[in-house]
Amino acid sequence: MDHLQLTRREALFGLGAGVSTLALAAYAPGALAVSPASGDAAAALLDQLAWNLIDLEPGTATSLGIDTGDKAYLRSRMAGTSLEALGKYAANLRDDLVRVKAFDKTGLDHATQTHFDVIESAYETALEGFALPYGDVSCGGWRNTPYVVIQNTGAYLDVPRFLDSDHPVQNASDAEAYLARLAAFPALLDGEVERMQAATRLGMIPPDFLLDKAIAQMQSTLADAQAGGGLVTSLTNRTKDIPGEWETRAARIAKLDVAPALERQLAELRTQRAQATGDAGMWARPDGEEWYRWGLKAGTTTTLSPDEIHEMGLTQLDEIHARMDPILKSIGYTSGTVGERMIALGDDKRYKFADGDPGRAAIMAFIQQRIDWIRAQMPRAFRTLVPARLEVKRLPLSEEPGAPSAYGGAGSIDGTIPGKMWINLRTTDLHREYTLPTLVHHETIPGHVWQGEYANRMPLIRSRLAFNAYSEGWALYAEQLADELGAYDQHPEWRLGYLQDQAFRACRLVVDTGLHHKRWTREQGVRFFVERNGSNAEEVASEVDRYCSWPGQACGYKIGHSEILRQRALAAQALGAVYDLRDFDDAVVKGGNVPMDVLAKNVARYVADAKA
Repeated sequence: MDHLQLTRREALFGLGAGVSTLALAAYAPGALAVSPASGDAAAALLDQLAWNLIDLEPGTATSLGIDTGDKAYLRSRMAGTSLEALGKYAANLRDDLVRVKAFDKTGLDHATQTHFDVIESAYETALEGFALPYGDVSCGGWRNTPYVVIQNTGAYLDVPRFLDSDHPVQNASDAEAYLARLAAFPALLDGEVERMQAATRLGMIPPDFLLDKAIAQMQSTLADAQAGGGLVTSLTNRTKDIPGEWETRAARIAKLDVAPALERQLAELRTQRAQATGDAGMWARPDGEEWYRWGLKAGTTTTLSPDEIHEMGLTQLDEIHARMDPILKSIGYTSGTVGERMIALGDDKRYKFADGDPGRAAIMAFIQQRIDWIRAQMPRAFRTLVPARLEVKRLPLSEEPGAPSAYGGAGSIDGTIPGKMWINLRTTDLHREYTLPTLVHHETIPGHVWQGEYANRMPLIRSRLAFNAYSEGWALYAEQLADELGAYDQHPEWRLGYLQDQAFRACRLVVDTGLHHKRWTREQGVRFFVERNGSNAEEVASEVDRYCSWPGQACGYKIGHSEILRQRALAAQALGAVYDLRDFDDAVVKGGNVPMDVLAKNVARYVADAKA
């Protein structure tokens, strides 16, 4: 074990490199075993595991709508960001994983066994990440990054968005909790500075082009805080009928505490920028190859190598382009490669939105129309339906420059906080009429918002844990379901948009591995998208930057989608005339968010039950 690894691992209380033996040697065999006399023992343990985790990430309790009753204290707290806080978080995972492994699972039903399988996978993978020398680790989440603060990662982005969108303000107690969280914001920023400085000492410097974006965004966030800005108006806009000196108190915290902490982060970003190079990939970072192997494992829940993923992307890209070619010819685009013709289609004024606010309003109206249409189709694809409560919101202006074109997810467990589709409207040129339908189905119904509401019906620990390959694989499958339900039948160019998005995800396999394993430059990554797939150059520039800051995450989409389709084909072949799409879709979505090996188990159980 080299010095860089020791530095991080010692700071996180000596986690050690061997997660498979994680602290188990400290206990006699069976010493912690619990006999599940009934499912009650398992349910109690699952609930305790959930709260052990959520107590360390109070924002999750708010987002899920469970910071009420005896957990109301969580509404005024925030998760820590310092090395000490990460150490406590990792220690909790380590200790609870020991308990899960020691629990006697004899006689548990399939669903409960699945819960434990999911926990073991999530905790083991996260602990492997914590054992690496740097970076942020998401246990049962999608955002793993080697960089503490960058253009799409950090409290400077997360906290204002969270306070404005997820933190409720319905009474004076909620407003006081908002102020308490706002007052905690500077400590979160300083905790990140501590870890940024530790990374800098290791030579772990982000690429210069990412730092340039982060610095510009930090300057915008700082200027806003110095003026009071959104941190204040988010509260005052919601306390007009609640007596109190909310504006004065919030402005004091924003200007006197938050702004100086942002200045400290900005100073560290500039220190890093002075040492930065333009090398885009993890290959150029200390221990970068090891970190990337873990990032791919976390992002795909497989052990596929970078070379295998790269070749998979090239193969699937060719297959998808073969489907696009005849459609392009049918609408008059007959010459050139598929990519060249899609570039020409992207320049076609018929599919562009107007500039400025008129175009933004047209985009929002178009999105709502597609949501209304797909909502009515769901009984054709599922036997079990959910309400899919959702709202469409524009991304905060400060986040738009470094953000993707859109993202979304489910709301709270109790339904009081709706699911959201966040749309990037920094320029209407990011979007075309033929690309928006697929984007809607991916982010909302039957994509992230739809799937998340099923997860919210599961035990709390399962609502909390998610796997990138399943989440994003399901969202790509949702795009395909929309096609199979007729979303694009009357608009061949819309089907081209759908297929281009599928090809886009195949390109991600190529570009992500190209950047981090094959030593591609940022420009090579952008050029591959534009030339091979006809992608929008402005959009893919931010996309490529995202792959640089979240290595491996973008590979989860197509790998997860491919595995869901493989399982569907196996189920259809095994069941023959008994096969029904609605039953398969129910089996996949009601089984919850799982790693790919657990998905196979869930589908196998559905097939066995259908045969019985």
